[in-house]
Amino acid sequence: MKPQIKYIELKTGHNDDGPAWITEVELSKSGKTIYFNGQALKGKGHGACSDLETGDVYWISGIKKNGQDRHWAGKGKIMVDRKIVTEYLELVGLSDLNLNKYELINILPTDKQKFEEIENS
Repeated sequence: MKPQIKYIELKTGHNDDGPAWITEVELSKSGKTIYFNGQALKGKGHGACSDLETGDVYWISGIKKNGQDRHWAGKGKIMVDRKIVTEYLELVGLSDLNLNKYELINILPTDKQKFEEIENS
């Protein structure tokens, strides 16, 4: 499947203010597993997904054009993958990234083969 830009937030151990990312993800052929930052998150491709290795729960959704991706009760900066900043800004209609709200980071690639072996064992 074609990579997609998503909002991802760690829910396990947090309320609505867990670490959050905006990044490009890869999906499995079925669309039920999302590969992100060295992890595989299993679910239905959106909503609540579980990390295949740790069981941690993540919330995954599409990008909101109004920039209000984080829950209204949440707080903290949203980490944005440096590789997709231009595309993200185009999607939300902004000319620059507010560094009071966002932090630029490098997202790690994911070894999909590793997780295919885990799922098939």
